[in-house]
Amino acid sequence: MRHALKLHPDSSCPAVASIEVEVIRPSARALVLTYLVTGDIGRLRLPPQAASVRTDGLWRHTCFEVFVRAPGAAGYCEFNLAPSTQWAAYGFTGYRDGMTALDLPAPPRIEARADAESLVLHAALDLDPTRGPADDGLWRLGLSAVIEDADGAVAYWALAHPPGTADFHHPDCFALEVVAPGRS
Repeated sequence: MRHALKLHPDSSCPAVASIEVEVIRPSARALVLTYLVTGDIGRLRLPPQAASVRTDGLWRHTCFEVFVRAPGAAGYCEFNLAPSTQWAAYGFTGYRDGMTALDLPAPPRIEARADAESLVLHAALDLDPTRGPADDGLWRLGLSAVIEDADGAVAYWALAHPPGTADFHHPDCFALEVVAPGRS
């Protein structure tokens, strides 16, 4: 199922018509995400393809993000996924608190492609059972995107936005529930 991201009310992004995300949870500890951006892709600043390595600061430019937590838990995980195929993963003990690099069983597998009218980023994530959200069958996700246009202006997109400035870490942004296979 695809989920539409909304542009933050304080952002402007005339080059993008829409952003949708397809989410699949193929196993208790895995997520597969496909972000689809439609619009005038030539008017966006996209990072060049690079080695798929852990890189901090990706959120400053065009990248896609997913936040994962168990319902009622204070701690959560953040993943930054760039069209360059670079990535970052962090664990938090609470709201913007206790940030550490998140160890993963394997690096995310990221593929990106763009043409004049669309940008697609596909990512498969395996979460570490000792540092990721509790495996109780249900996760709450925050899906978001940072889009930089050719002039360097940055726009913020998410499933839900709390009042005020864009803040993807805010509990209101964890707006999608996904259940592990075989659980209901």
